[in-house]
Amino acid sequence: MNFDGIYLAGVGTHLPPSVTTEEAVRTGRYTEEAHEASGLESVAVETSLPAVDMAVRAARTAVSRSGHQAQDFLGLLHSSTYYQGPEGWSPAHYILLNTLDRPISAHHVQHGCLGVLAGLQTAALRLAASSDPDAAMLLTAADNFETPLVDRWRSSSMFVLADAGSSLVVSRRGGFARLLAMDFVSQPGMEAMHRGAEPLLPPQVPVSRVMDFDARLEHWRLKWAEGGAIPLGDFGELIADSVQRTLAAADSSLERVTRIVHNGFNRDPLSVFLLDPLGLSADRGTWELNRRIGHASVSDFALGLEHLWNTGQVRPGDQVLMLGFTTGMEAACALLEITSGPEPVR
Repeated sequence: MNFDGIYLAGVGTHLPPSVTTEEAVRTGRYTEEAHEASGLESVAVETSLPAVDMAVRAARTAVSRSGHQAQDFLGLLHSSTYYQGPEGWSPAHYILLNTLDRPISAHHVQHGCLGVLAGLQTAALRLAASSDPDAAMLLTAADNFETPLVDRWRSSSMFVLADAGSSLVVSRRGGFARLLAMDFVSQPGMEAMHRGAEPLLPPQVPVSRVMDFDARLEHWRLKWAEGGAIPLGDFGELIADSVQRTLAAADSSLERVTRIVHNGFNRDPLSVFLLDPLGLSADRGTWELNRRIGHASVSDFALGLEHLWNTGQVRPGDQVLMLGFTTGMEAACALLEITSGPEPVR
């Protein structure tokens, strides 16, 4: 799907201090073998600030950078993958109250690590339908995994979970990047990969089970060893298909793309699942940043984009491809064109 006249007008992030992987090994939280395999140097860990407050901090920065006033915004979309607050409560409205404080709609978007891209597509469609040339939408995202219910260092061999908040202002008026095209494609036959053998009813008592992605995958490995059917699919093909359709919609190509912003996976999974299917090397992506942060779930995309933009690694006219996948399994990407550089620090 291509877009016309939709921009990113502001970006903001909140990153807590990092814990080095060497320190995690020394204190027994991480194994030396996993450390060496991951390629990670450190991981962002927030010990006191709730996820929604990280989102608020990031949103205030994004709105300030955007030049938009509170009255310009048509709505707020917040995304997350993990606990945000009491069950039945609305984190999106908490963030709205502490940022724009206007009687507009606020939604909670839950689409795994693609939450920000799902929010971006929804915001772009909402703005495309508006007749207000100054209309804007606020996207926020945040997760805090500092809880006994999550072992951030061992929950998956594909990544180490990081804490962060992020925000984007999507605008009709203009901005530092123009949205050219987006695409989502899924392989629903693989949804069971992250469900494992866990029951769907009745709800599990949260404290009784620590989140463990590898244990769910191990369920299918054992079934395979026993000769049973498992939910397999060519996920590299899914990634390549999403990219091809997005680039075609924008009449572009991978050769035209300057940089890739992707999920913050460990070194080998990043290559196998995202870069290799497209024939890309790590230096085209944001590995240099991700290896110092870890996998910040829904915030990977804004963190990577802000980093490339602020450090001058992308300039006006450059194209940036935001690419990732989530459970389901589903892949998505968004193609941007940088239209201006960051304001000089005074």
